[in-house]
Amino acid sequence: MAIKSKNFLLALSVLIGTTIGAGIFGIPYVIFKSGLIPGLFYFIVLGGAVLLIHLFFGEIVLRTKEKYRLPGFALKYLGRPAEVLITISVIVGVAGSLLAYLILAGDFLKILFPSLLNLSSFHFVLISWLILSYLVFQGIKIIAPAEIFTNSLFFFIAFIIFFFSLPKFNFSNLPVLNFPDIFLPFGIILFSLVGWSAIPEIGEILKNSDEKKFFKKVIILSTAISAVFYILFGILVAGVSGRNTSADALSGLIPFLGSKIVFFGVLAGLITIADSFLILALYLRNTLVRDLKFPKIPAFLIACGSPLILFLLGFRNFINTIGFVGTIIGAVEGIIIILIFKNAKKLGDREPEYSLKIPSMLLYFLMAIFILGAVFQFFK
Repeated sequence: MAIKSKNFLLALSVLIGTTIGAGIFGIPYVIFKSGLIPGLFYFIVLGGAVLLIHLFFGEIVLRTKEKYRLPGFALKYLGRPAEVLITISVIVGVAGSLLAYLILAGDFLKILFPSLLNLSSFHFVLISWLILSYLVFQGIKIIAPAEIFTNSLFFFIAFIIFFFSLPKFNFSNLPVLNFPDIFLPFGIILFSLVGWSAIPEIGEILKNSDEKKFFKKVIILSTAISAVFYILFGILVAGVSGRNTSADALSGLIPFLGSKIVFFGVLAGLITIADSFLILALYLRNTLVRDLKFPKIPAFLIACGSPLILFLLGFRNFINTIGFVGTIIGAVEGIIIILIFKNAKKLGDREPEYSLKIPSMLLYFLMAIFILGAVFQFFK
């Protein structure tokens, strides 16, 4: 069956735009610090785990008539305690993600406009917040159609960076294995791969049953594209920068590629940061409105105001932020989605367009991955 609806491409763009976010800039650093083998191992294991969680969440959405977000699904299928837990996790996780985007946006704008009115990164964070908050206020009708354009522009600029980086690539710059930092990549790579906050939005973009038949394909393609892109980016940047590999990925490339080429990388970074900020903030706003019955204006103020408040309170370390958020998302939200998936199989009130047959042992194995990873990350 040919895919005739433009909504397929739109849904694919939204999920890729959500997944490929600020986490990409931490990946070269953790690959270099832990070594190539641990980095690839985490991508294989966590990439497979996240793909399954995305598919689980997609089936949950398709099995439910109501248009919930994660807290609403938790209440329907697991009860009030699970709703409270997941609500706290969603708010903390999304606020932390939005904070990471604001931190990078401020730093990147400072690189683009170093002499503009002598503004600091702090001031550029405030400017970014004002612009992005306005777009969130307009809602998905403005945000979603822009995804195709912004994703295309992002990948075009990324191709330029790849083209100029390849001649500078040196495989000897990549450590094979570094035991002291072997657990470092868990939170950052998990953070970078997770896009399940956009799954309910995909359910609304694919409007009728015929379009929803492509839900599974959208999830698989977007997760695969994002993971491969991350691996290539991480290995290439670390292989060029070597010991100069920086936590933001781009500043460490300046001695090797020059400021003009890095300028394009910063521009690509701002594009993907804006994409992910808009979708995640919208997701949090919709969660508060539809699941927790908040009025629209207070929900918008919480969604967009919480990352700004955290920034003003002094939380401004990018790597620590995404590592913490990735661990929280995996250990709490991932496990809750698995439990919801099990109950939705029995209690769902709609016939889904796809249905997964997953052994219980695999579900327990996935939960063990998230729990053990969170424990190791915490102690590290």
